[in-house]
Amino acid sequence: MNKELAKRTSKFLSLVLRHEPEKIGITLDPSGWVDVEALLAALAVHRFPVTPDELREVVAGSDKQRFALSEDGLRIRANQGHSVPVELGYEPAEPPDVLYHGTAQKHIEPIRKQGLTKQARHHVHMYADTAPAANVGQRHGKLVLLEVRARQMREAGMLFYRTPNGVWLTDHVPAEFLVVPEEGKR
Repeated sequence: MNKELAKRTSKFLSLVLRHEPEKIGITLDPSGWVDVEALLAALAVHRFPVTPDELREVVAGSDKQRFALSEDGLRIRANQGHSVPVELGYEPAEPPDVLYHGTAQKHIEPIRKQGLTKQARHHVHMYADTAPAANVGQRHGKLVLLEVRARQMREAGMLFYRTPNGVWLTDHVPAEFLVVPEEGKR
């Protein structure tokens, strides 16, 4: 599978496994899983044919490891980022002292007031390293890299979860736990 087709397939899988499973007529179970055979059949019916080998290639080759196959390889789900109701079953985890969240400059004023909110998703997404946070944040405009005082949040009783692909999740990051760089500084 060439890079462009792999990217297009990954984006379409993100859409149907995170946001619009009904678009191709699949149903996610309560934990977000769907049978691989059902997914492949639905993709083919909707003029987006993918072979089992191509699906495994997209899952394994995803730079952000967005998807997971079950141990037996019979089911697939997105690791995080859902806007449809699912319970991913991640256990609370101890975060590092600082996590990072990338956003666009145009979102900074509401963030200064409200903190980071999950909006249409299930959680706020953060990263232990600046590179993936920056990669996400720069997609929507001029990048602002926020520091999240995760240890202090945890000490205040807030829960964190870590996905299999290393994304940190929490319900809300209050403004007092954010370090927002001054204008023009990163």
